[in-house]
Amino acid sequence: MTAAPACTLFAGHRRLAEGDLVAVALAARRALAGGERGALLAFDDQTGRQVELDLRGSAAEVRARHEARREAPPPAPEPEAAPEAPRGPGRPRLGVVAREVTLLPRHWDWLSAQPGGASVALRRLVEEARRGAGGRDRVRRSQEVAYRFMTALAGDLPGYEEANRALFSGDEARFEASIAPWPADVAGYARRLAAGAFASR
Repeated sequence: MTAAPACTLFAGHRRLAEGDLVAVALAARRALAGGERGALLAFDDQTGRQVELDLRGSAAEVRARHEARREAPPPAPEPEAAPEAPRGPGRPRLGVVAREVTLLPRHWDWLSAQPGGASVALRRLVEEARRGAGGRDRVRRSQEVAYRFMTALAGDLPGYEEANRALFSGDEARFEASIAPWPADVAGYARRLAAGAFASR
């Protein structure tokens, strides 16, 4: 099964290319060299955010720069505290992080009465809430991703405001009607990014 493209490149309202960061950067460079006059904008397919492309220099230089960006590991998170001394025998830490939780006395009483104590009960409650909110989280994420793209590329198109209202209210029929007059490539990409916003309704 082919993985979904990482980025999509637009020249104005026309889709020029899709693929990984390197392929899209090279496609943008070719478009500029060929006299493309539309504004070139690349979007991350997972987040809907614009992707900055550095198109200076030769094709080999553009490739090398974007390959380095693609392969660079994400920055390491800042340590929250100084490392502790090695632990002696006993249960491993399992990545547990201690932080302050503020609750009312009746909440502490209830937690303390649960099997395993307050920490085990809190972890169980969090996991249950995460499982129950999975569908809502996917809907919200799709809404945000589609909104970012539409704001960047469709903000001046007819029906933009109505499309946003439909997106966030979960009204797929109204969303489709609002984006119908848009250029086909813009409407198609917005539809693709917004698909998860309507999938569970």
